[in-house]
Amino acid sequence: MKLATYRLNDRERIAIVHQDDASLFDLTGASARAGENDPAFNSMLALIDGGDAALDRARSLFARYGSDQNLSVPVNGTEILAPVPEPRQMRDGMSFPLHIRQSPRGQLKLKARTEGNAAELARLEAEPLPDLPEIYRKQPIYYITNRFSVQGTNTTVKWPRYSKVMDYELEFGVITKNKGANISAAKARDHIFGFTIFNDFSARDAQRVEMEGRLGPAKGKSFDGGNVLGPWIVTPDEIGDPYKLNMEVRVNGKVRSQGVSDGMLFSFEEIIAHVTQDETLMPGEFIGSGTVGNGCGLELGWYLEHGDRIELEVEKIGVLRNRVERQDV
Repeated sequence: MKLATYRLNDRERIAIVHQDDASLFDLTGASARAGENDPAFNSMLALIDGGDAALDRARSLFARYGSDQNLSVPVNGTEILAPVPEPRQMRDGMSFPLHIRQSPRGQLKLKARTEGNAAELARLEAEPLPDLPEIYRKQPIYYITNRFSVQGTNTTVKWPRYSKVMDYELEFGVITKNKGANISAAKARDHIFGFTIFNDFSARDAQRVEMEGRLGPAKGKSFDGGNVLGPWIVTPDEIGDPYKLNMEVRVNGKVRSQGVSDGMLFSFEEIIAHVTQDETLMPGEFIGSGTVGNGCGLELGWYLEHGDRIELEVEKIGVLRNRVERQDV
C-alpha cells in the first residue's frame, strides 16, 4: 500500500495512492461515508499509532469505496504534503561506503575552491580515495536533525541566506511503528511501517565550518524546509527487498547520478537495534539511510544553482521533486 498526506480545503487528510500513482483515495472521507469517523484516519501519525488493525480498516474502506470517484482526487494539482509532516523524531545515518569515503575529500576541495587554492585542489584531485574509517564498520553512525523543518514534494526549498553552496542528497529511509526499546535486529522489521525518499538538503559551506568543530551538523542541515520527505510511504509488502532498489538523481531533467540501495554497512533493522539500546523508539520516527554513493554534489563537485529542479527517484517508491531558490536575488 502507498499512503500519502495531502491538503484539501485547508485540512490535512490521508489517502491511499492508487491508479498507478495517479489518484488519492481519501481515507478520512471514506471513514465518514461509512459512518465511522475513525480517528485513525485523522493523520498519518494516528494511522501509524493504530497499528495493523488500522491498516486493515484502510484496506476494507478502499475495497468498499475505491471505485467511488467522489472519494478520490488526482495527484496532479493536489498539494501533497510530507507523508509525516511532523515526525516524532528524525535520525539520518551514514551507511553507504562510497559516500563516506568521498565526502571528506569533497569538503576539502570545497575549501580549496573557496580559498582559490588551485595547487591544493589539484593535489586533492590526484589523491587516491582513503580507506573507509573502521568506526563505520563497528556501529551505525547517525545524527538527529530538525523534525520541525520538514516539507514534501513539489515544494520550493528556500536557500538559507548564510549559505552560498547548496546541495541535494539522494537517500531513502523508514518510518517506524510499534513503540519499543532494546529491539533485536531479528525483531526490528516489526517496527518498520514503510519506506519513503529523503532529500537531505545541505548548506555545504556552513556544514564545512561547523564540522571542523567536531560537532554537528547543525546549520549545515537545519534550516526551514530543508528536510524533504515523500512523495508518500510505501509499506514493506510492496517494497520486497529494500536493499536492491535502483536510485537516481536528475537536475533540470538531466541525470546527475545513479545508484543502488545495496551495500549498506548496516541494514535498517541493525540500525534500529543500535538506536534502541536503552532508548525507546517511538512510532512515527524517520530513520534515513544516508546518501548513496555519488548521490550528492559534494562528491561530484557539482552543486545547485538558483532555480534548479531536483528529482530523486527510488524504485518502487516514486519521485520526490523540489526546486531551490536563493532568497537574496
